[in-house]
Amino acid sequence: MSVRLERHGEAAHLVIDRAAKRNSMTQDMWLAMPGLVEQAVADRSVKVLVVRAAEPGPFCAGADLGEFMAHADDVDWLTESQHAINRTQRAVARAALPTVAFVEGDCIGGGCGLAVACDLRVATPAARFAVTPAKLGLIYPLHDVKLLVDLIGPGQAKRLMFTGAIIGAAEAHRIGLVEAIADGPGEMVDAIAAVSPFSVRETKELVRRVGDGQSEDDDYTWTTFAGAFQGSDFREGVGAFLAKRKARFER
Repeated sequence: MSVRLERHGEAAHLVIDRAAKRNSMTQDMWLAMPGLVEQAVADRSVKVLVVRAAEPGPFCAGADLGEFMAHADDVDWLTESQHAINRTQRAVARAALPTVAFVEGDCIGGGCGLAVACDLRVATPAARFAVTPAKLGLIYPLHDVKLLVDLIGPGQAKRLMFTGAIIGAAEAHRIGLVEAIADGPGEMVDAIAAVSPFSVRETKELVRRVGDGQSEDDDYTWTTFAGAFQGSDFREGVGAFLAKRKARFER
């Protein structure tokens, strides 16, 4: 297995460890990732999930094309592979934890899709991004296209998908593909871990609902908004503010 979960303080790290193959993803790796996401979510002491490579260098070169070519005539295998990738993307995008992709090098094809499925992306200056299915006569799944369009808009999404062009970290930051350029994810992770897990979790759910087309409050959003005033995080946040101390939130 070339993916694993590590613990670093209040963050769980979903680590891709296949540097010899530029961290390209085999079907077994895609199949394993949703379970690792669930494991991180189930740990109540974890406040942030970081997706990163085990070593400095490529984040992920996408799916293992050698494995794909070896199964090019196996319709059942190809179908299962598509479903495995989709389950991973959805598990990351809809995890009940904030997710941060830390990209130190090449983030290509399905690897870029994995980074886009995260809530936030931190890249080093050496990072490079590309959406390359058109170079292979393939297309992105609709779920991944929607995430990309929601993130950078239809024009920039079409530019990247139509051309397969590789862009650097600065360009990725300019168009909104990356939220921060830094040598590590620690500053962003610490900032997220310091605030209310309830607020972050429910804000993520609200943003997802907006992305899925909801534009008016419903019973869930009204009930969640009103219920927040009775929650332990609200009491802790107000108490810390009045006492002029740092809030201590628990998930």
